[in-house]
Amino acid sequence: MSGAIDIKGYTAPGFERVRKAFARNFDEDTECPEVGAAFSVVHEGQCVVDLYGGWADAARSRPWTPDTIVNTFSTTKGIGAICISVLEDRGAIDYDTPVAHYWPAFAAEGKRDVTVATALSHQAGLSGLRTALTIEDLFDWDRITALIAAASPLWEPGSNAGYHAITWGFLAGELVRRVAGGMTLNEFLQQELARPLDAQYHIGVPDARLPDVAEMIAPRGEPVQTLAEMTEILRLTLGNPIIEAGVANRRDFQSAELAALNGTGNARAIARLYAPFALEGRYAGRSVLSAGAISRAVTPRFVGIDMNLGTDVRWGAAGFFGNNPRRWYGPNPVAFGHSGWGGSMGYADPQARLSVGYVLNQMDANLHGDPRSMRLVDALYRSLEDL
Repeated sequence: MSGAIDIKGYTAPGFERVRKAFARNFDEDTECPEVGAAFSVVHEGQCVVDLYGGWADAARSRPWTPDTIVNTFSTTKGIGAICISVLEDRGAIDYDTPVAHYWPAFAAEGKRDVTVATALSHQAGLSGLRTALTIEDLFDWDRITALIAAASPLWEPGSNAGYHAITWGFLAGELVRRVAGGMTLNEFLQQELARPLDAQYHIGVPDARLPDVAEMIAPRGEPVQTLAEMTEILRLTLGNPIIEAGVANRRDFQSAELAALNGTGNARAIARLYAPFALEGRYAGRSVLSAGAISRAVTPRFVGIDMNLGTDVRWGAAGFFGNNPRRWYGPNPVAFGHSGWGGSMGYADPQARLSVGYVLNQMDANLHGDPRSMRLVDALYRSLEDL
């Protein structure tokens, strides 16, 4: 059945198993068959896998091409954490300095001592806002950041971690704007990382690239959990506003800058952006950041069960998701990155000296390890064993 899909792209000798796994993900008898997808791996500084195939739309009228880009939902947070890590390495941000040092209004309502690391590791108690919001409100940067600055935490900062599904992007983005000479997080990403590393990834798609954006397709089956079953904190986190899969196909959403959930790019770009983090800070002949900065960024600031995700987490100072017992990012505990609703992911594994990017448009409802990505990761490390 996988033969019906023309799998394109490059596979280095020894990684044929990965190509088979990628093709297998399109089979109709799998848990969540792909419509369109791409998978890329950089190992020891070289691209060893760069595959794509399928369709860029639900009607299956637009083939997925090397230029196709697609929304990655919360995989975006990992790209934001990459930017934060670079700024910390340059001395612009200190993880143990209060956010209010850079953003004075943030001190309101008992948040004066909340550090950058506490905020970025999902421990600030700001995973949701009590002010009722619409999707359109999220496009008003000044309004949302003002609400966050004035907000009273939903729990005592530093006492627990609760995934900041939407607000993380505004926390990280406003910090970047205040320490990077007024540049937005996307502007910093493009100038300092994406263009130098030839990585086609945008947090806010430019008009010229909108025709290349793939259509996101909602998960099959019933929602895992309804708002009625959620705690008050979780309802404020995930239901204010409610983010539905179809919003990713709106032009206003694609063009906005939402550093928690609307990064749009290809797998190759994600693997390239993570590559320096697998290679002691260097990639493609460039010194991107120091090995010390990588260590500081990924050192866990919270280890345990995230109160909003309900799963084991290891949140690093910059906001990276450390590999967990489910081994989303392979067998090595030192791997870290971030995954997105629907199944996309990006990560670095310094022990294996590789980085990975995976994007797709047929979303899966599984929140505890997408079977398609797990199949690809398993094939990747089996290939490494045989080299």
